Amino acid sequence: VQLQAFGGGLVQAGGSLRLSCAVSGRTFSRYLLGWFRQAPGKEREFVAGLRWSDSDTYYADSVKGRFTISRDNAKNTVYLQMSSLKPEDTAVYYCAAYYSGSVYLPNSYDNWGQGNQVTVSS
Repeated sequence: VQLQAFGGGLVQAGGSLRLSCAVSGRTFSRYLLGWFRQAPGKEREFVAGLRWSDSDTYYADSVKGRFTISRDNAKNTVYLQMSSLKPEDTAVYYCAAYYSGSVYLPNSYDNWGQGNQVTVSS
């Protein structure tokens, strides 16, 4: 599985931004795609996940109600729509393909896209 992420940038607090992750390769063999983020000096943390078979979704408590993960089957792309952004959402965001273990832990994912910087100004 190959992942290519797009869409980071600078936005004011309260604004919106959408990240995209183009997925290629044996996607049917992957259970779940996830988004993670890592702020300077902090550990990488789970943001959202989407189960490929039925599009069931998972969210971190910190983003519930503000972020939405979705997919476009025709484009083999997973999106992270981020709304009501806060300065604490500032981080490098990564999409990743799940392998095994807890869907909330980075080491359960074995394929990672490149990071995309998201900066939210106050």
